[in-house]
Amino acid sequence: MNNSIFPCLWFDGQAKAAADFYCSIFKDSKITADTPMVVTFELNGNKFMGLNGGPNFKFNEAVSFVVNCETQDEIDHYWTKLTEGGEESMCGWLKDKFGISWQIVPTILSQLMSDPEKAPKVMQAFMKMKKFDIEALLKA
Repeated sequence: MNNSIFPCLWFDGQAKAAADFYCSIFKDSKITADTPMVVTFELNGNKFMGLNGGPNFKFNEAVSFVVNCETQDEIDHYWTKLTEGGEESMCGWLKDKFGISWQIVPTILSQLMSDPEKAPKVMQAFMKMKKFDIEALLKA
C-alpha cells in the first residue's frame, strides 16, 4: 500500500505553465502526467499535483515551500528564478509569479539559531534581510 502524501496546488488554468516554470528551476525535475485538468510533476524527487480548478481559491502565506540551500549560490539561484515576475518579502520569504510562497533558507541557519549566545544576533541580522546572506549571518 502506497500512502504517499504530496501537495495539490489549485491554479486558475495555469497548472502546466507553473509545472514548466518550476521544472526549469529545480534540477532532477520532470512532468510525469499532463491532462487538461491535472498536471503531476516532481521537483528534486518530490511529487506535486497542479489542478486547473478555476478562480475560486488563491494562494497565501499560510502554506509555503521551504528550499534548504547549502551555499549562497544556491540561495541566489532560487531567489532570482522564483522572484521573476513575483515579489520579495522578508526573512527569506518570496512569492512567485503564480502566488505560491517559498522560503529560501540556508541550511546553516538552524545551527546558528541553536547557539544561545549567537542566536539573538543572527535573528537581528536576518530580520533586516529579504534574501538570506550566509556571510552576514556568520558574521553576526
